[in-house]
Amino acid sequence: MEESDAHSPKLEVKSTKMLPPPTENFFQSREELLKHVRDFAMTQGYMISIKRSDKEKRVILGCDRGGTYRSRLSAAQSNRQRKTSTRLISCPFELQGIRMSEGIWVLKVKKADHNHPPSEDVSAHPFCRRFSEEEVVQIKEMNAAGIRPRQILTTLRQSNPNLKAISMDVYNIKGKIRRENRSGRSPIQALLDELAHCGFLYYFQCDEEGQLTHLFFAHPISVVLSKSYSNVFIMDCSYKTNKYKMPLLDIVGVTSFNTSFFSCFIFLSKEEEEDYVWALKMFEAMLGGGAGHSQPAVIVSDREVALMRAMRVVFPATANLLCVWRIEKDIVSNCKPHFKDGDNWSGFLSSWTNLINSPTEIAYHEAWRAFQTQFNEKMVALNYIASTWLPFKEYFIKAWTEKHLHFGNRVTSRAKGAHSMLKSHLQFSVGDLQVVKNKICLATEMQFQEIKTRLSMERIRIPHDLRIPFFNELVTHVSIFALRELFKQYQLARSNPSWSVCMNQFTTTMGLPCAHRMKSRMDENQVMHLSDIHLQWRIDHRSFNNIEAGLNNQEERHQQQEHLVQQERPQNQLSQLVETVTPFIQEPSVLRPRGRPPKSKEKRTNSSTSKDHSASDSEKKSGKCSFCKGVGHNNRTCQLKVTAIASKFPMIYAHPFGTK
Repeated sequence: MEESDAHSPKLEVKSTKMLPPPTENFFQSREELLKHVRDFAMTQGYMISIKRSDKEKRVILGCDRGGTYRSRLSAAQSNRQRKTSTRLISCPFELQGIRMSEGIWVLKVKKADHNHPPSEDVSAHPFCRRFSEEEVVQIKEMNAAGIRPRQILTTLRQSNPNLKAISMDVYNIKGKIRRENRSGRSPIQALLDELAHCGFLYYFQCDEEGQLTHLFFAHPISVVLSKSYSNVFIMDCSYKTNKYKMPLLDIVGVTSFNTSFFSCFIFLSKEEEEDYVWALKMFEAMLGGGAGHSQPAVIVSDREVALMRAMRVVFPATANLLCVWRIEKDIVSNCKPHFKDGDNWSGFLSSWTNLINSPTEIAYHEAWRAFQTQFNEKMVALNYIASTWLPFKEYFIKAWTEKHLHFGNRVTSRAKGAHSMLKSHLQFSVGDLQVVKNKICLATEMQFQEIKTRLSMERIRIPHDLRIPFFNELVTHVSIFALRELFKQYQLARSNPSWSVCMNQFTTTMGLPCAHRMKSRMDENQVMHLSDIHLQWRIDHRSFNNIEAGLNNQEERHQQQEHLVQQERPQNQLSQLVETVTPFIQEPSVLRPRGRPPKSKEKRTNSSTSKDHSASDSEKKSGKCSFCKGVGHNNRTCQLKVTAIASKFPMIYAHPFGTK
């Protein structure tokens, strides 16, 4: 809506007469009269709107620049976040349509003068940019599909080249759709109603003032998938997804096809241990956890210490692995500055890779000693690794991680990819939680359709290169991804003449038989059996058709109940005012994100969903050292600090959370 200050000076324009519309005509209906007047006015550079109307007797028409602006808000114009304007300049032009006793309508000119010149382009007038009813329906459908306003407009212009609407008009329709869906409810109350009616699993917490602080929710599809694939999950927080700046903890699972799915989402007010404990307890409840129930085998995360501590509280039997890719990025960011041109940086990085790939604890200690010996002149870099990452060695060194069933997941790239997919649906970061939830639904349902289709396809398709008798019992019963992993081991079993001692790492981590076991079967003229394959990779016993049927029934019930809900809502709101037994849930307060604000903040829009880059994402600039107060280096690269602690550095690394 266009507005302005009520005290702004009036525009003084010489009175201009519009050619009066032909009044000798008679009109069979009110709508016919309106169309005639508006079409004629548009040819003259003016636009006509309804000032007052009695549909049965008369209609008063005027210039759409008539009247004066009246503020609907009590706040002063200067204090508003949006700076608005108005097109109203008290234009006196006025027509009157009257219904005669015979049922026909006639037109009379009351005031033929305008106090402004005609518009050169009538698209400046909102009425000319209105959408037809069919176009509004199309906008609703495309908006529900997550299509951007500019793309919606481009699509509409394909069928209506004369469309004068602009992107702002599409945004206005979207806002109207949101207001209609809420039916007077607050965004939070509308969100909770939708979660309940659509069969979501959800939990929430509020503070003493009734403001929402925590919200856990999982799509019905996600609940079923999480219980079906409950062995490995990846956890990571995403930022810049909502206008409250609440971190979004995204938990991602792994399917039989080695693809990802959204398990659940948790909005948090803080990223402290107690917040993560609450989130993980809700996640445990979703999985059907508790006494007597198994826990996930592995959870992969970044080195978020509060989250890691919470995992030890809620999932003590679950192995927590750290993302090796993020660790390597951190090593590059913090150690590479100590290497000059000509230094053996590639050798340093290669030694680090050998260290994290150590197959045994003995090999790890040998690799670390060799690392120290080879780069003893780079003590700052070595000390950084020793103090920052080696206390967590059990979480990312292969000597320890290959004891757990992680299905090849040692990085959080799945979660990062899920963030990217979600933000491609969000498009902006200033929506409320209801908007985020609706976009999450789109992404989740798209994932589910791909999983269901792929499940059906792989039950009837056999890759040509896997048509071998050794796998006869497995094809169409085991996912193609698992079959290809087995085929690699099969080729090793056939080609490797000399065998090392089987460490059972492949079977332990992947849930699939290794080359050693296959070789033994070949020697005995036996084949692989379904019992050799972990249930994670089995597709013969899974069916998700019941989920879709249940969702369709829930959607029908939701649509049927919506009319009743809208009728009952005024009564419910009145009863809530009288009986305040249930506390009213208020919107979350806008949070201040963790960390130092980026220097480029002013150059970036607040609505962007792009993450502010950390030190590992972009090269850090030299600052002031907090140890020696010198300029041009920082605490980690300070040579005085290295000299001071080098003689005292114990090189003994305790477990970061105490004794296991």
